[in-house]
Amino acid sequence: MPVKLRLQRHGKKGKPFYWVVAADARAKRDGKYLEKIGIYNPTTNPATIELDVDSAVKWLQNGAQPTDTTKKILSYKGALLKNHLLGGVRKGALTEEQAEEKFNAWLEEKEGKIASKKDGLAKAQEDAKAKALEAEKEANAKREAEAKEAEEAAKAKAEAAEAEATAEVENAEEAPAEESTEESKEA
Repeated sequence: MPVKLRLQRHGKKGKPFYWVVAADARAKRDGKYLEKIGIYNPTTNPATIELDVDSAVKWLQNGAQPTDTTKKILSYKGALLKNHLLGGVRKGALTEEQAEEKFNAWLEEKEGKIASKKDGLAKAQEDAKAKALEAEKEANAKREAEAKEAEEAAKAKAEAAEAEATAEVENAEEAPAEESTEESKEA
């Protein structure tokens, strides 16, 4: 029975979530599997990968063939490296302690890279928030300035209308007095 290490899709439409499984190559994608060896969630940044490295190595040593994506996941988590190192132990090129030491050194280096990426993403997110806050403050200041200008323009317009109304009232009071003087001159 040919065994493949592959992804089995779960999750909602548009929000995939995968199990990394060892399954018969003839089984359906989401069908029967032999063993679940991990999970993969590509929707998070960085992607969430949990893998039982020892179980994956066991399947690789028994001849299971990983699919392309699964091979990248196994490489990312170090399962392929551990399989390679155990091959060196079987051939006598390394001792088990040396292989374990190399694998642990690689894991520490990998964890450092992942931590720096997470820190970079967090810093970028904070910078984006700060930039958005500054833009919002500028927009609020601009909006307040426009409101003040509109208020001052409305006050000036009201004062002009009031002055015009007073001028009309004064003109109206002077006009009848002029008419009476004109009538007296004609008579």
